[in-house]
Amino acid sequence: MTMTTCPSTATPAEPEETSLYDAIGGRASLVVAVDVFYRRVLADPDLSQFFPGGVGDRHRAYLVTFLGDALGGPSRYRGRDIATAHRGLRITDANFDRVAGHLDATLDELGVPRHLTDRIIGIAAGLRSAVVTA
Repeated sequence: MTMTTCPSTATPAEPEETSLYDAIGGRASLVVAVDVFYRRVLADPDLSQFFPGGVGDRHRAYLVTFLGDALGGPSRYRGRDIATAHRGLRITDANFDRVAGHLDATLDELGVPRHLTDRIIGIAAGLRSAVVTA
């Protein structure tokens, strides 16, 4: 490719930054991650109480879309805002930390590189004030 620029203003092309969404494999990877994540959460007696009827396909699809949006994917989450969705559930900081631990373990199990996992956990940590209600 030939680029025509004025020599005095030419700057080297900067590489495009890959989104976290693309770096972890896109939607297909998120679907797998959400399944593994919910398997872990539902097996945790301290967290399964928040899902007395289990987790249905609709809830899984919301989480896939929510995560995809948060990680720079093409689909935009259009569900309830996170604070409204978690209001009244009496989620504690300890509950939040356990969920974050399951997310971390899920990403590790799926072979997501540590530097990407750390960025994803950082994004999730930013939701604490909206999710913790007790």
